[in-house]
Amino acid sequence: MGNQINDALTRKESDYEGLSKQQINLLVQIKKAGIENGWFSKEMVDRAFQGIVRMLNEDQLEKWIEPYIKEMNSVNEIKEVGIIMAGNIPAVGFHDLLCVLVSGHKAVVKTSSEDSLLIPGIVDLLISIDNSFSDKVIILKAPRSKYDAVIATGSNNSARYFEQYFGKYPHIIRKSRTSVAVLTGEETKQDISGLAKDLFTYYGLGCRNVSKLLVTKDFDIQKLINELIKHSDHLKSNGKYQNNIDYNKSILIINKEAFLDGGTFLLKEDKSLHSPISVTFYEQFDSINEISEYITTHENEIQCVVSPKIKRGVSFGEAQLPKVSDYADKVDTMQFLLSL
Repeated sequence: MGNQINDALTRKESDYEGLSKQQINLLVQIKKAGIENGWFSKEMVDRAFQGIVRMLNEDQLEKWIEPYIKEMNSVNEIKEVGIIMAGNIPAVGFHDLLCVLVSGHKAVVKTSSEDSLLIPGIVDLLISIDNSFSDKVIILKAPRSKYDAVIATGSNNSARYFEQYFGKYPHIIRKSRTSVAVLTGEETKQDISGLAKDLFTYYGLGCRNVSKLLVTKDFDIQKLINELIKHSDHLKSNGKYQNNIDYNKSILIINKEAFLDGGTFLLKEDKSLHSPISVTFYEQFDSINEISEYITTHENEIQCVVSPKIKRGVSFGEAQLPKVSDYADKVDTMQFLLSL
């Protein structure tokens, strides 16, 4: 399926020759999604789908499922697993769908109202490739009251409702998380170019987007801003993003709070972890050890750490390129599904 998605994505506008009806439908849904949700620009949707293509690499899939083969072969009863998907970035619920199908269970999907078109388009393509999946996926218009298990993703507020409605079932309920980057001043221009992707991909809306910089003492913030500016032009073309930066800049000015203006982004020294769209917080520390302590203290709020200096940190530019074996909130979704 990855090859078929990639073939469709790389076509020029209206060049549908040789594409299946389902590939063409997927391209149509991508275009419609951009109209319905102003955050889903073609560039960002294409980036999300390229991530899906990478996940569907045959070698990577085989390595991923190898540790689970024995348990997969011993699954006797197919369960109906509800997947309540988020809609902050394009097709963000795909990995949960993949896990449910690979585990042998049935996916009962409720898409977000912010992203109601992309997952159905993917499912249609999948069924056209292998019709056996036609009775393995149900897409709902509204959540139903009964499941065998539930995987639900949303904000901290919605998680309280998920706990109330789905707490009686085996479940994974994900709350709001964000990501951080560690900077020491030793970073190369290539590192900062990668950091720009970690900050600005999906306009900062994803849980793997860096919302806070953890910097060592005497770090040159202005030098960082000068370098990031070179990689942020694409932000100017999104009206919703521009509305956010105008609003947040106005609030900071009215409140007489200090901030640094990068034109297309703002930096603010702040001890908080979660920053508003278009704003990146930063905080200074005396040492890497202090930074490590901060990360440990906030580990239940942090999705990933961008740094080669921190254990299990990801490389600059890799935050939004999760592998198929990278589980959200570090909860093994496959293990959960195979234990049902």
